[in-house]
Amino acid sequence: MIHDIQPTIDRYPATLRILHWVRAVLTIGLIAAGWTMAELNDAVTAKYDFLYPWHKCFGVLVFLIVLAQLAIRAISRLPGPAPLPAHERILSHAVHITMYGLLLIVPLMGYAMSSSYAESDGVFFFGIHVPELLPKDNERFELFRFLHKALAYSLLALIMLHVAGALKHRFLDTNRRTDVLPRML
Repeated sequence: MIHDIQPTIDRYPATLRILHWVRAVLTIGLIAAGWTMAELNDAVTAKYDFLYPWHKCFGVLVFLIVLAQLAIRAISRLPGPAPLPAHERILSHAVHITMYGLLLIVPLMGYAMSSSYAESDGVFFFGIHVPELLPKDNERFELFRFLHKALAYSLLALIMLHVAGALKHRFLDTNRRTDVLPRML
């Protein structure tokens, strides 16, 4: 009897590992830049001349990286689930799905915010103007700004939970097989 069994792999493909870490650094940088922009006085010219344009540019980049990651995941052989207790496996899966969703939705809310703001210069992606598809409407802008901020904070909370989970499995679990960090290194 012949069985079609794929050998298990213990690490994610190199492309996904690289994109994961690049996206992680960019996302943390974007959240830090967002905090900085929110705290800066409007009279500080760097806020609008430097921070906002680069925040938008790298936000588009994160959005594109996530789309690439999802496409690569769809066609790649991935490690099987880590041998975690059922409740941790369910939580991990929910956190990952929600993070991917937010990594797409937060940039879209930022785009909607910029696109609908009456005084916006638009969104540029490394010199390429991204067309504004929404009508200028400052009331909608306020809604998109609220959603962008609230969802970015939600994403930050999930990132912290994700990192805490990886560190817990690495340093606190007695079963070495639950250490998921080497799969992404």
